[in-house]
Amino acid sequence: MVKLAANLSMLFNEYEFLDRFEMAARSGFQGVEYTFPYEYPIDDLKHALSEAKVSQVLHNLPPGNWSSGDRGIACDPSRQSEFHDSVEATIEYATALNCQIVNCLAGLTPEGFSSEEINQTLIENLRYAGEKLRSAGIQ
Repeated sequence: MVKLAANLSMLFNEYEFLDRFEMAARSGFQGVEYTFPYEYPIDDLKHALSEAKVSQVLHNLPPGNWSSGDRGIACDPSRQSEFHDSVEATIEYATALNCQIVNCLAGLTPEGFSSEEINQTLIENLRYAGEKLRSAGIQ
């Protein structure tokens, strides 16, 4: 049987974000996902999950500054330290929310670097994230 999760970044937008968990449950979903949990306190998210009796099944690593056009930072050679910090934030949130799957946005091609530098940075960052996430029990 197929299991579907409600993407709260896309669904129930007529409701405040933390109210969408309950709307997902009322609509028959047992799991939820959304893009970025980091603007909400962990305790608020845990409460929303618990009250709605739904599971957190996925969220993304921090994308950088979304409002400034970032769509991930994993491929940017000038932001490797920031990416490493974002992995730590991801582990904190995913562990607290009992979320075992996360998604990494590679990002847009940064200017001023060769394709080789960008590709190598992405590979290094994905390896770093993979090791850290795996040791925390997160895929």
